[in-house]
Amino acid sequence: MSIFNSISPRNLGSWSVGAIVGLAAVVFSWRFLRSRSRPKRSIPQPATINYSVEVKSPFPSTARLLSLSEALRAQNNGLEFFQSFNQTLGQAVRRKLRGKKVTCRLLGVILEENTPQELKNQATVRSSVLEVLSKITQICDLYLVEEVLDEESEQKVLAALGNAGAFRSGGLVKDKVHFCSAETSFTSFVRQREPNWHIDSNAEIVAELARFINYGLHVSPTKLEQSPRNVVSSSSLEQFFGLV
Repeated sequence: MSIFNSISPRNLGSWSVGAIVGLAAVVFSWRFLRSRSRPKRSIPQPATINYSVEVKSPFPSTARLLSLSEALRAQNNGLEFFQSFNQTLGQAVRRKLRGKKVTCRLLGVILEENTPQELKNQATVRSSVLEVLSKITQICDLYLVEEVLDEESEQKVLAALGNAGAFRSGGLVKDKVHFCSAETSFTSFVRQREPNWHIDSNAEIVAELARFINYGLHVSPTKLEQSPRNVVSSSSLEQFFGLV
C-alpha cells in the first residue's frame, strides 16, 4: 500500500498503465494465496444410525420339513392300509407277487401235511388255500415242488390236487408239479427256475435260497426271529394276501 501512496498526481505521468495493471495482479495473487493458507473449518458429519432388520425366511425350517414328511408318510401308510384292506384278491396277488415267476413248496403251504413221511399215508389239500392258489396260477408262472420218499407219495399228491380242482383253474398243470427225492435236489430245482418269489414252510431252505432269489415268503405259525432282509413271514398263504 506504500507503493500506492507514493504515487501522486504529479508523478503519475511517469507510470505506465501497464505497470499499474501488473502491480494490481501481484496484490490480487497475494490475497488469494493468503486465503488458501487459512485452515478450513471442519463440517460435522451426521451420526451413523445402524438399523437392525429381522428377515424371516419364507421357507419352513428343517424341523418343520421333517414333521411334514413324517405326516405325509403316515398318511400314505394309512391309505395303503385301507387300499390293501378293500382290494380284491387278484389285486393283492398282482401287487405283492407282481405277476412274476413263483416256486412254492406243497408241504405246510398247500397241503395239510408237514413232512414227507406223512405223505406216505395221505395227502390233503387245504381247502382255504384253493382260492389263492387259483388266483396265483392265473396271474403268475407258478411251479409247485416237494420232496417225497417214493412214487406212491407222488401219486397221492397229484390225486389230492386233482380232486380239489387245482388243475381246473386253467393255470396250474401237472407238468408244473415237480417231485424230488432229496433236499439238495429241492433247492437245485428252485435255483434252476430262477423265481422272483419262493414260498416255503421250511425256514432253513428259505434262508438258504434267499441269496439266489429276489423275495422269499416263510409260511409258518412261528415267526422267524432273524431272517434275511428279502424274506417275509406269514402264518398262512391266505393271511399273506389278506383273506384272513
